[in-house]
Amino acid sequence: MFERLIAGAGGASDGNVWMPPQSSTAAPAVDRLFYFIFWISAFFFALIVILAIVFVIRYRKRAGRVAPVEVPTHNTPLEIAWTVIPLLIVFVIFYLGFKIFLDVVTPPKNAYEVQVTAQRWKWMFTYPNGHVDENLHVPLDTPVLLVMTSEDVIHSFFVPDFRLKRDIVPGRYNKTWFRATQEGAHDLMCAEYCGTSHSTMLAQVVVHPPGGFEKWLAEASNFLAKLPPAEAGAQVFRTRGCAQCHSLDGKANVGPTMQAVFGSSVSTRDGKRLVADENYIRESIIDPQARIVAGFDPVMPTYKGRLKDEEITVLIAYIKTLSN
Repeated sequence: MFERLIAGAGGASDGNVWMPPQSSTAAPAVDRLFYFIFWISAFFFALIVILAIVFVIRYRKRAGRVAPVEVPTHNTPLEIAWTVIPLLIVFVIFYLGFKIFLDVVTPPKNAYEVQVTAQRWKWMFTYPNGHVDENLHVPLDTPVLLVMTSEDVIHSFFVPDFRLKRDIVPGRYNKTWFRATQEGAHDLMCAEYCGTSHSTMLAQVVVHPPGGFEKWLAEASNFLAKLPPAEAGAQVFRTRGCAQCHSLDGKANVGPTMQAVFGSSVSTRDGKRLVADENYIRESIIDPQARIVAGFDPVMPTYKGRLKDEEITVLIAYIKTLSN
């Protein structure tokens, strides 16, 4: 009943001055609720301002005007009206909002599941076949379930075109789902301030046409066999979040720079000096707390079990090229 009451209040599906394009099945309902609240607020704002102006003019203090002997203290019908009407409006807003919330957190049983990992300042999406990508790729008109967790602090998964936002908390899993209705790339960002480079924690949701997603996943999953080792390593370096902490230009970041690191002499926090060869780099990936570089904090997580041996090998091959 309430949906019919406010149907048509929203904007066009291709976006407008208030909202971006409606690109998921949940977007129209969210927009209808937004415009319902917006126009209710605009109506009462205008009503209060107009009445205030009228009362100021009509009942302003004037010479010769005598104040009434009896001043009314209350008006029962008016007080009931301004209590009951807002209460009914709040009930309508709660019903519509709670219904949308239940729809978003209750995925269909046949939803395609993708694991989402958030870390400063990177998104990683793991597909059922084990492939990890820095952008979220999904098929058109298919329910997609996101099982999300954080490696460090609270992040917030936000896709404006889908009207989808969900907090991601370290140490637990949150879920949400969507069904994309428009092909193409849609912006994805973190909507919870998570540190220095929060504004760069950007990605895209790429919606593929029918048959396109399966083709993309098969090709993307086989990048180790198709690319030269150094190029494959560069892709691993980018998609697994290495670039967020290790620069390539010689400047120190959260972690030491990767420029010219291979073959160099490294000083550790315990006063030892080591040569950054293949074994050292592999150990630093699998057990980063074993030999911490002097001047840096032990904040790097272990990638043991998260990177295949082939991925570590190509990653080392890429790091070698940074020393040439």
